[in-house]
Formats: sequence, C-alpha cells, structure tokens
Amino acid sequence: MAKKAPRRTAQRIAEVTLDLFNRFGEPNVSTTLISAELNISPGNLYYHFASKDALVNQLFDQYEVAMLELLDAAPDVHDVEDAWFFLHSLFEQVWNHRFLYRDLNNLLSGNRHLETHFHAVLKRKTQAFRWMLASLAAAGLMRIDPDSVETLSASMSVMVTYWLSYEYVRNPRQALEPTSAGVALTRGAQHVLALLTPYMASPDLQTHLQGLTAAYSAPEGAAART
Repeated sequence: MAKKAPRRTAQRIAEVTLDLFNRFGEPNVSTTLISAELNISPGNLYYHFASKDALVNQLFDQYEVAMLELLDAAPDVHDVEDAWFFLHSLFEQVWNHRFLYRDLNNLLSGNRHLETHFHAVLKRKTQAFRWMLASLAAAGLMRIDPDSVETLSASMSVMVTYWLSYEYVRNPRQALEPTSAGVALTRGAQHVLALLTPYMASPDLQTHLQGLTAAYSAPEGAAART
C-alpha cells in the first residue's frame, strides 16, 4: 500500500494551533508555544503565517465554510427529528472551533476580519432558523405567526452562539474539555429544540417533541457541577 504523503507544514500548523486554542483559549497560546508544540522554529511558523492573527483568520475561514454549508441545509428540515439532527450538527461545528466562542468578545474587538465575517455568519444562522421554522410550519407541524418567527429565530441563534459560554461559566475547569463534548452538545441542542414546544401544532406533537428532547437529555451532573 502506498504511503500517504506527509501533511503540508501550513496544514500541520493550523491543526495544532486549533487544538491549542481549543484547549487553552486563544489569548493563552503564543506563537512560541505553537512552534514548540510543532518542534519547528518561530521563523518557520512566520514563513507560513505572518502573525497570530493570520492563524486565527485561517481557522475562522475554515469554520465559516463548514458552518455556512451546514446552514444552507436548514430548508431540508421537515420534522422534529430533522430539527434535532440539524441542531446537533450546528453544535458540533461550534464545538470544533470552540475557541472562537470561548473568547468571542475579545477576538471581535481586536480583529476586523472576524468582526465583519462573524457578524455575517450570525445573520445567516438566524436566517437558517427562519427557514427551518417556515419548513416545519409548511409541513403542518408548527403554528407560528411572522412576528414570533422573528423572535424565535433570534432566540435560537443567541442560544447556539452563547451556549458554550454558559457551559464554561458553569464549570470552567472541564466544560470545554474533549471529554465533555457529548454532554455539552446534546444539552445545547436539547434546550434550543425545547424552544419550539409552545408552537407545535397539536398537544401530541408537543408531547413528541418533549419526549425527543428528554430521550437525548444528558444527566445534569455529567459534565458540570453547580
């Protein structure tokens, strides 16, 4: 079997940097630490990425492509099971680049690229929820007026964007560790999906939705202690 070609240095730098940012937070990771982790010289690192911001921008651009592709699938949500899968997939994308959400305000205040592009992603995220709600209403599963669609889609977008911050505040030492991923993602998707309950078209659908969220509910103490 032919050997795999070695990964390009720039790709290795991006992968290792993402892991470090996710583990320790972007403000706590220096280019010196990244170089040491990769066992390369700082000069080699700067040859591929002229600054730490260039690395942040590269990682954000990867996140943006994946997130926008996923958001485009929102009109394909036709039932509550689809909605659950869609939401869980969103949280997986958030988790994969969780350093962006952990340090969001700090990153936005000092990086113009992120400031403009993250705002665009947020708008697309809210629009995707509008599409999802319209699709569920068209399928006869929801009864919701246009004003409520605007409010609910914004609420869902806020919850997805800041859920990991909530998890982090609850348990700063463990919430964003890889071992907590399943609980954090499941609990986030569960709470966002629960926002749909008052708008379901019948009591039976409400019960079905509640049963779905309860089935995937993680034990409260599994990843966080209050």
